[in-house]
Amino acid sequence: MTHLTYIMAAYGIAVVVAGGFAVDAWARMGRARRRLAAIDPRGRR
Repeated sequence: MTHLTYIMAAYGIAVVVAGGFAVDAWARMGRARRRLAAIDPRGRR
């Protein structure tokens, strides 16, 4: 009996979740930069 399927599924889920967190952080940073550029006069040089 092998547990390889379970182990591969667990690693796959971990990679997908980590990738989702990375994409969310990237999107949040973009939104934060746009919001800051809208209110910070120093960004318009």
